[in-house]
Amino acid sequence: MYPKINEYLYIHIASSDTAESDIEYRSRIAEIEEDALLIEIPMQEKNGRLKKLFVGDELSVYFMTEGGIKNYFSTYVIGFQEDVIRMVRVRKPAPEAISKIQRRSFLRVDAELELAVKDAQGARYLVRTDDVGGGGVSFLSDASVKPDEGGKLHCWLLLPYRNGSTEHASFEGEIVRVKKLENGRHLVMLKFVTITDSERQKVIRYCFERQFDFRNR
Repeated sequence: MYPKINEYLYIHIASSDTAESDIEYRSRIAEIEEDALLIEIPMQEKNGRLKKLFVGDELSVYFMTEGGIKNYFSTYVIGFQEDVIRMVRVRKPAPEAISKIQRRSFLRVDAELELAVKDAQGARYLVRTDDVGGGGVSFLSDASVKPDEGGKLHCWLLLPYRNGSTEHASFEGEIVRVKKLENGRHLVMLKFVTITDSERQKVIRYCFERQFDFRNR
C-alpha cells in the first residue's frame, strides 16, 4: 500500500553524524508519478527548520495507516521540481519494499570493490572496500597505513554492473572514523564531501543492483 497525495511522510536522513541521522523530519506528498514521489521540503517539527536535500541523499521513511500502523521504506533523492514551491523528487519504492517492520538501513551494501586512494601528502595506494552506499564507503587498510580521522582522500571506485560493464566513480571523501581490527588492519569509514550527481548515481545504481541480487538468492 502506497501513501496518498497530501499524506505525511516522516523522514530520517542518512548521515555519518549520529545526532543528525536521529533527527526526524516531516514532509507532505504533493504528487505521485510512475516511478517517483514529489514531496515538500522536509521540516523539523520542533523548530520549523527546513532541511536542504541533495541528489543521492538516502532517506529512511515511514507513513501512518489506519490504526496508527507505521509503514517503512528506504529511498533516495533523484531530483527536484520548481513549482509554486520547490519539491523534492524521491524514488518510489516497490510495493514489496514497504514493510511494517522498522528498518533504519540506508542504501548501503556489503561489497569488496577496488578503491584507488590518494591522500593529502600525495601518497597513493589501492584498497578493497568493506561496504558502499550513496553517502560514502568504508575500506580496509594495512596496519602500515593509518589515515587520520578528519583527513581528506581523493578516491576512484571501480563499479562492476550486472550487464558486464564497469564504471569509475571519483570523489573526495572525509574520514569520519578509523577502527583498529584484531588482525592489525584498520577499517576506515569515509563520507562523500565532493562528488558530482552523476558520480553518486553510479554508486547508487550499483547498490540497487546488489540489493536486487541479495533478494533473489
